[in-house]
Amino acid sequence: MVESGAWQPKLVALDIDGTLLRWVEGSGAPQGEVQPAIRDAVRRVVDAGAHVVLASGRSSYGMTPIADQLGLDRDGDRAWIVASNGAVVLRYPPVEVLHEEKFDAADAVRAVLDHHPTALVGVEERGVGYRVNRHFPDGELSGEMIITDVDELIAEPVSRVIIRDPEATVDDFHELALKLGLHGTDYVIGWTAWMDLAPVGISKASGLELVAKELGIDAADTLAIGDGLNDLEMFAWAGRAVAMGQAVDKVREAADHVTLPVGEDGAAVELDTWFRDGRGRAPSTPESGDPRT
Repeated sequence: MVESGAWQPKLVALDIDGTLLRWVEGSGAPQGEVQPAIRDAVRRVVDAGAHVVLASGRSSYGMTPIADQLGLDRDGDRAWIVASNGAVVLRYPPVEVLHEEKFDAADAVRAVLDHHPTALVGVEERGVGYRVNRHFPDGELSGEMIITDVDELIAEPVSRVIIRDPEATVDDFHELALKLGLHGTDYVIGWTAWMDLAPVGISKASGLELVAKELGIDAADTLAIGDGLNDLEMFAWAGRAVAMGQAVDKVREAADHVTLPVGEDGAAVELDTWFRDGRGRAPSTPESGDPRT
């Protein structure tokens, strides 16, 4: 853990849903607009000369509009994006995929469907949206949904597979993952009965490591902010890991610090700890009672 006043982030890795974007009340879908306080805080980071990298489970299609809102493309320096939980690393604009990891998801998908035959399955269709066996609930996927037979979805190696069962619970999926083992894949389970299948060893951390090497920045000089279980590897990798206030206990416990919830712009509070004046000046240690402590 780093100490205030003795360290300055050179790279800032930001999750999107539940970190930069608030959730639509009563829904599992995120809002589409970044709050002004978040947007302004991120721009202060960029103005100070630090690199901001979006790191999300979203596809690239769902991340580029957020990069546009944040103004990450500055003075011809294209944004870095870590998509699909680290399986895809790209520059934008325009979208230029620099690295992609793929895996054979067929056995894992069939094993899950044996236990949840009515589950929804989705695979990214870059630049368009997703190919799905049936429509996902409104707001859960970005872009178009193209109905495709499951056998066709998993016929070729893919970078990420989403499995969603609106009729199951998150505990059902945790129990299923333990029962199946899901050999040959890694997985992350979300807030609901939502499972991301990914290549073994691939995470936001592995994608960020590629970006950091390109930029000549050490993991120790990275500030990472997130709220989900898919942020745990990123937290372990970064020099300073910050959990959003609404995150589950496992995520909060893995962090160096817990900021305010997304509904109170906690990410902006953390960023302004280090980039309050837009020149990258770290203030002295916050006073007792300050939410940054």
